[in-house]
Amino acid sequence: MSIQTILILVLVGIAAGMLGGMVGVGGGIIIVPALVYFCAFSQKMAQGTSLGILLLPIGILGVLQYYKAGYVDVRSVIIISLGFLAGSYFGSKIALSLSQETVKKIFAIVLLLIAFKMLFLDEKIKGTAIENEKVNSSSIDNLPNHKQDINC
Repeated sequence: MSIQTILILVLVGIAAGMLGGMVGVGGGIIIVPALVYFCAFSQKMAQGTSLGILLLPIGILGVLQYYKAGYVDVRSVIIISLGFLAGSYFGSKIALSLSQETVKKIFAIVLLLIAFKMLFLDEKIKGTAIENEKVNSSSIDNLPNHKQDINC
């Protein structure tokens, strides 16, 4: 895994952690789109990796299903989790220092920005994600230990 990839994954974790700490969002709203857009993960790989970060141990059965199908990037799970840990600490400290109204406005802006990006800026990234899905699907025969090197 390249230094650039590691830095991107750490930044995704920090951003998700900070927003999680500030406005209670993270996984599906931040991590999944970030992995799709910045790392060209397929939707399933992004969802499985996000579950690996956020749902252990309570979501272990869901994570295991994605892992068995080859849709969890374990290295990304570990790196993003470390960033998320730091980001959630600082994000929660920031949120607690802000007014209720300011936090609600930040939450709304985050949702609008993500919705806008998914609705109008998705075409360029879609091709790369589809290619990664084909690679993932063709490598499922090589399970149980799916090890695709994802390049962000």
